[in-house]
Amino acid sequence: MRDTASYLELEADAGLSATDLHYAPGRSRLIDGLTLHLPDSGIHCLIGPNGAGKSLTLRLLHGLLTPDAGAVRWRGDTMSASDRVAQAMVFQKPVLLRRSVAANVDFVLKSRRSADPTFRDALLKRVGLEGRNRQPARLLSGGEQQRLALARALAIRPRVLFLDEPTASLDPNSARLIEEILCEERHHGTLCVLVTHDVGQARRLADSVAFVSVGRIVEHSTTDAFFRAPVSREARAYLSNLMVL
Repeated sequence: MRDTASYLELEADAGLSATDLHYAPGRSRLIDGLTLHLPDSGIHCLIGPNGAGKSLTLRLLHGLLTPDAGAVRWRGDTMSASDRVAQAMVFQKPVLLRRSVAANVDFVLKSRRSADPTFRDALLKRVGLEGRNRQPARLLSGGEQQRLALARALAIRPRVLFLDEPTASLDPNSARLIEEILCEERHHGTLCVLVTHDVGQARRLADSVAFVSVGRIVEHSTTDAFFRAPVSREARAYLSNLMVL
């Protein structure tokens, strides 16, 4: 089990590594020298106040945004196109096609030239949507749509899975099922990087917690160490329900 110091020293052995990232669209400096080193598997949570840069960090790590400076690496090498296609992302608000449940998953499978109805149906069963193949995806409930979005992400068998508040405002059953699937993915060796405001969820799921404040990682440690004895002023304030400046 790593402590705070060893996570900071993980760079040489990191699976996913971001070093001195800067992102300042216009004149707004939103990410300011952010550095984060993660292993190549496990569940690792980004937490922090609204506007701290958590969602931007996910997008920079995933390549949806290009940093103004700094580098993102996978296993020590600059992130390549083949590395990117082995990643998937689940957004807080599901992004679905105006097609059936099955067609949403088939679209991803066909894009990878791996259309397989048996695998698709197994995925839908895994996310609790068994037998809903023909239903229009847009007519699903909010929790069901998010579970379908997760099935689409899992369809590529991702090496890295990014999730931005995937259970926010979901019903308890959908949230529980998504958490169970993330634990299964950890067991399969997937790296899951999860943004959450749910402190209880971070306690339940995370192998490590990185605290984001004003565009930087100010603390990164094992979940136990983080919640037992946070070392940064910002994290202590956040966990005490105080204003983080």
